[in-house]
Formats: sequence, structure tokens, C-alpha cells
Amino acid sequence: MTRKMMKTNARDSLRGNWGIAILTLLIGYVLTAAASCVFGVGELIVIGPIETGLALIFMKLSYHDNAEVGDLFVPFQNFANTFFAGFLVTIFTFLWTLLLVVPGIVKGIAYSQTFFIMNEHPDFTGKEAIDASQGMMLGHKWEYFVLSLSFIGWFLLCIITFGLMLFYVLPYYQATMAEYYRYLKESQEPRVEAPEF
Repeated sequence: MTRKMMKTNARDSLRGNWGIAILTLLIGYVLTAAASCVFGVGELIVIGPIETGLALIFMKLSYHDNAEVGDLFVPFQNFANTFFAGFLVTIFTFLWTLLLVVPGIVKGIAYSQTFFIMNEHPDFTGKEAIDASQGMMLGHKWEYFVLSLSFIGWFLLCIITFGLMLFYVLPYYQATMAEYYRYLKESQEPRVEAPEF
């Protein structure tokens, strides 16, 4: 699947769903920002469940399933696993970045599928989800980097418009990343069926 096809599919998944996409992103970012004010470490507590919840919503949209605001909070029912997924991704990426920026970026890309995986395998520990993400991304890191880089123009436009375009760009970006996860999963597991959420 080409980048153009992924982006086309992403826009298609958002058709009629922009409201839920924007609202859940806003709630997620507000909750994360509020949590970061708690002794400076609150963000580490909620980032895993919230990122997993956002991944769930955009996966549902990708499969043209009905997504609801409440889906954002579903991962809190699996708090231990989703918490450690977010905690470990943040800590591991930070530690790699301390060595050099490039290794940090590479590892961040390697961990990029962790929260999607947590939704389909809620029994996974955070470390197991991270390991599965690294396995999925073998041979795909440059591909993912280029896909992310293709949004640079959109994010520059956000700066020019003083952030107003974020309401379009962030859902579009998240939806494209959900399409990329589907592409990875379906290319590595032929004949895969849509998951039951």
C-alpha cells in the first residue's frame, strides 16, 4: 500500500467522524496536560491508557466501526498493562535519546505500534507490546519515517495559522497512522479479519 493510498483511506475513515476524532484528541491532550501538573510525573501515569484509547478510536474508524468518546477510557480497565506500556515507551525513548538524538528517533519509531497492539492484545504486558512493536517494525522504520515526514508541510501550516489547522492535521495524522498499522498487520498476517473491539 502506498502512502497516497493510506492517506486516502485515512480521509475516508474520517468522513462523518471528524467531530469524534477532534473531541477525543482534545480530551486526551487536556487530560495529559492536566496530569503533567501533578508533581511533574502525572503524565507518565495516564499517557499509556490515553494513547491506547486514542489508538482504539482511530482503529475503529479505520475499520468503519462505531467509535464513541467512552472508548478513550476503555484502556483504564486494563490500567496495569497500558500504564506500563506508556511508561516504558517514554522511559526507553528518553534513555536512548540521552545517547544521541538519532537513536532516540529510531527507537521511538520501533515502539510506534505499541498502543495499537495493546488494543488487540490486552493480555500483553507493556514490555511484550513493545517487543511486538519492534518485531512489526523490522525493515519498516525508514518507511514509517518517510510517512511521518510527509506531514511536515501540514505541521508547518499549523504554525503559520497559529495552530488553527491542528484541528484538521492531528486527526488526519492519527488516522493515517492507524492505516499504517493495518497495512503492517495485514502484510505480515495475510487474510487477517477485522478485529472485534
